Amino acid sequence: MELSLLNLLFVLLAAWLAGSIAERLRYPSVLGELMVGILLGPPVLGLLQSSEALTVLAELGVLLMMLYIGMEIDPRGIARASWGGLLAAVGGFITPFVLAYMVVIAFGGTTLGGLFVGIAAGITSLATKSRILVDLRLLDTRVAHVLMAGALISDTLALIAFAAIIGVADVGNLDVLGVGLVALKALLFFGATVALGSIFFPWAGRRLTDAGLTNRTFHFTFVLLLAVSFAELAEMAGLHAILGAFIAGLFIRDNVLGRTLGQSLTRAVRDASLGLLAPIFFVTAGFEVSFRVFAGSDLWLLLTILGVAIVGKVLGTLLFYLPTGHGWREGLTIGLGMNGRGAVEIIVAGIGLERGLISQEIFSILVFMAIFTTATVPIFLKWGTDWLRGRGELIAGSDDRRGTVIIGAGPMGRLLARHLALDRPVKLLDSNPGRCRFAQEAGLDAYCGNALQEQDLAEAGVADADSLIALTTNAAVNALVTKAAVDVFGIPDIYVLQTGSEDSDQEGALAHPHASILFGGPLSREEWEHRVALGAYTETEEEVHAVTTGEQLRATLRDSGDTLPLVVQRGEQRLPFHASLRLSPGDRVTVLRARGDDHPGPASFRQALRSCPILDLDGALTADEFFAVAAAELAPGEEQRLLLEESLRDRESVGSTVLAPGLAIPHLTATAVGVRPLLIARSRDGITFPGAAGPVHAVFTLVRLPGSASSDLQTLAAIARIAGGSDFQRQWREARGTDELRAFLLDRSNGSA
Repeated sequence: MELSLLNLLFVLLAAWLAGSIAERLRYPSVLGELMVGILLGPPVLGLLQSSEALTVLAELGVLLMMLYIGMEIDPRGIARASWGGLLAAVGGFITPFVLAYMVVIAFGGTTLGGLFVGIAAGITSLATKSRILVDLRLLDTRVAHVLMAGALISDTLALIAFAAIIGVADVGNLDVLGVGLVALKALLFFGATVALGSIFFPWAGRRLTDAGLTNRTFHFTFVLLLAVSFAELAEMAGLHAILGAFIAGLFIRDNVLGRTLGQSLTRAVRDASLGLLAPIFFVTAGFEVSFRVFAGSDLWLLLTILGVAIVGKVLGTLLFYLPTGHGWREGLTIGLGMNGRGAVEIIVAGIGLERGLISQEIFSILVFMAIFTTATVPIFLKWGTDWLRGRGELIAGSDDRRGTVIIGAGPMGRLLARHLALDRPVKLLDSNPGRCRFAQEAGLDAYCGNALQEQDLAEAGVADADSLIALTTNAAVNALVTKAAVDVFGIPDIYVLQTGSEDSDQEGALAHPHASILFGGPLSREEWEHRVALGAYTETEEEVHAVTTGEQLRATLRDSGDTLPLVVQRGEQRLPFHASLRLSPGDRVTVLRARGDDHPGPASFRQALRSCPILDLDGALTADEFFAVAAAELAPGEEQRLLLEESLRDRESVGSTVLAPGLAIPHLTATAVGVRPLLIARSRDGITFPGAAGPVHAVFTLVRLPGSASSDLQTLAAIARIAGGSDFQRQWREARGTDELRAFLLDRSNGSA
């Protein structure tokens, strides 16, 4: 067996060009590949020829393609499929199956030939539907959800029926013993593959991960080994290899490889199959087409099979769909959408021809049926949905996704969760155990974990949510969480906190078309976290009287003071307020308004020195350990302590607050209701600050008020005068106790403001 590289080159080039043209015309590439095989192959021009080597590559392409289809289909989707999708699938499969079988028998065909044609007539192409629904912008409609569920179930039914017919065909007759043996072998095959797929696959995936084998190339080979093993099991059971590859794909799920690696490998299998090997199969399938079907009785057989396939699919879907109560017009539209066949039909037909179960004329009829029915789906489906839309009957879909995941369980996150939870399931994800505990004590569903870890996102329920709110001050974290939510979990709606008017790091998070700026615009999360934690706000409800956007309303509200629009109530529905939100008359917006600052504040730095806490710390500490101690002294309660501790750490991560050898001045801005403005600490053994040349022995921790720039400068100037002397560090470390430290500071601060 010798492979002609020139012939392979021409086959791949022809497939690529024809597939690209078909996609440009909004049709699946398989149609272009079939057509170019017919045009350039033996049926017309004879420029391309088949060979034994091409046949081997084509068979491998089919195997990989069925593996890919299995990896794309979530078995849980069949269990969750809507009642309408199940009825549409059953009606759209059984009716054309029976009619096509009867036609073949009436025209003198064999029983097995009739069964093969029936399967081909009953198939609905899942991949074709996905592409057409995207192009027609129908993915968010009930019609789309029923079509996808119906196509998924229909293809699965077709492959099961195909496996049964292959098994019977191999027996050679229909005796009870032979059929019983086929059934037993099939049951053993399905039992073995289910056990291996549900038990061995996850176990092997965990062992590989534990061993540190996370390389994508290694796992790609591992996936191929699993697929070929299952394909061989299918052959041993008297079934076809494509069924084994398909089932292997079904079991290669998230619990085997993880979502990120699993999706990466699915793309790799797709590229290897649809990008290289599968096109060889479809081009060479076109080589087998015969135009003799357009002459004599074969033409009548072609037209009859084509007619019963179309009428059976549409009418069967419509009739079986009626019990849903959604009307015959929606059933008709779904039937028109279900009418497209595609790759799976050609694969089934090709295997039937290869095994001599159907003639070349029947194979040609099935190819022409696939081409014609798939080509008409976009036209008929657009007509049907436009008809429904014009009558006001194109209903938005009831997706299984429902709920919101909020990244950040701080005071703002909890307040937002309490409002949204009145309408939908809400979960919070935070890495801070204290904040998670506060959320749980408030009756909220909170999960303690790292939002950058895929497993933690999955545990928090992101896979079942339809929206995610990234409520952290770290723009990079928001961007990474957004990317994972979109690319890995497919979250449709993303809302991102923006903490500044120009934050280039957040552009990546907002690049996703469904992402929007939370609360309608940038704000200081730190200030509002403190306000909410300390109750330094009032909550009002504003009714919308004119059509506007979230961004415009936010700008209007800011004219009346420091405000934060939190949620929008629209009937019984509650939505997070965001910049892209379109508001209509009757909508009600919950608005938080900041109270005036009622913290008296010290009149001078010397007054602050007289009343502020001074700590004399034992033992060496890290900066984080010191921040925990300082926050406990500054804050009036545990929740405020957590906020201050986080703020001090965040400020230190931006830039070091060590301003001189042995001296640090950590500072933060907060709404200082109940929070002490100054804390001083001495550590003889030293505090280790990141990036500092040596240990820090004197720490002045400042909590600044918003808009207090002038008093801040006076405070910093006073601290500079106190610590500026050459003997400051020595006297500071030698002072006995906190009373002597305070007296020392007051003495050195004479003349300070």
